[in-house]
Amino acid sequence: MSRPLRVVVAGTAFGRIYLDAVRSAPESFVLTGILAKGSDFSRALAARYDVPLHTDPAEVTEADVVCVVVRSGATGGPGSDLAGAFLRRGIHVLQEHPVHAEEIAANLRTAREADAAYSVHTLYPDLAPVRRFLVAARALRPVGGLAFLDAACNSQVAYPLLDVLGRAAGTLRPWAFGAPQPVDETVAGACAGEQPFRTLHAAIGGVPVTLRVQNQVHPEDPDNHSHLLHRISAGSDAGVVTLADTHGPVLWHPRLHSPRDHTGRLVLAGPGTERLGVPSTSALGPEPGTYHEVFSRLWPGAVRAALRRFAGDIREPRRRVHSGQWALSVSRAWADLTAVLGIPELIRPAEPPVLSLGRLADEPV
Repeated sequence: MSRPLRVVVAGTAFGRIYLDAVRSAPESFVLTGILAKGSDFSRALAARYDVPLHTDPAEVTEADVVCVVVRSGATGGPGSDLAGAFLRRGIHVLQEHPVHAEEIAANLRTAREADAAYSVHTLYPDLAPVRRFLVAARALRPVGGLAFLDAACNSQVAYPLLDVLGRAAGTLRPWAFGAPQPVDETVAGACAGEQPFRTLHAAIGGVPVTLRVQNQVHPEDPDNHSHLLHRISAGSDAGVVTLADTHGPVLWHPRLHSPRDHTGRLVLAGPGTERLGVPSTSALGPEPGTYHEVFSRLWPGAVRAALRRFAGDIREPRRRVHSGQWALSVSRAWADLTAVLGIPELIRPAEPPVLSLGRLADEPV
């Protein structure tokens, strides 16, 4: 039996999710260090995990894999340079998104020259509810193909949205993005505030797509203030499967179709209406958990799934070409989308209010 892969995590912001993921699979991975700038927080984290804290990449020697969870050039950070430095040493690298296609291409070349594996992780396609949605979408494709994809997201998570849409369609190519539709002056005049979403039509893998993107960001707090992360529907002649939120639930809506009698009226019951004897909406899988559970269980589970897939790329080098080409396609599609969306609008809203579930459900309609 092969030994567990030795993993070093670079970055201690979102890198905390990677640390939990590595520790949750001791049969496959062993955490051998943390690479960070040396803040008190990073030192405390290294002490908590009982591993060395490295402040210089050259200090990292006990590693088969480095997870680079540091901002790349796409967001003004050194993550891609750091990934390249480890690849040149023959150390396998899993890099957190977003990453520019040029950076991916450069690191793929370096990886080939050093006989190392390199992959970009977009996190969200590996979340259990998203995987459940993708399984259902895959089941729709042989039944007449997908008629449409309908998706909404915040621009901060548009990169992984395209990864999910490509997987739902079965391929990213061909893709195309139309210009965002202008807000009609009559509608704008009747609105109490600005329209938060930009709407555009697109194609992913040849499937018609409607996209709604909240192209807004709080410059001092970019990880907050999204109206939603992802909401996606995949439609076919058989029905529609919907990812109601990034973290679930996944819903199945079979197509409403009723036969007609000899007078042309819809037949609502009796023989021939068996297809009407199913729920109009069914939840696929369990109910979503709390946000605490998202951070402690769901996100580390997604990273764990990515690490196990990456371990397959390490063991089987022929898989690396497909992983690399997919990563390049996702990044290039994202570049095309961001080009048509333009620079996000800067917003500075107050902290959102808290509304209890009980208050929402207090009074029956």
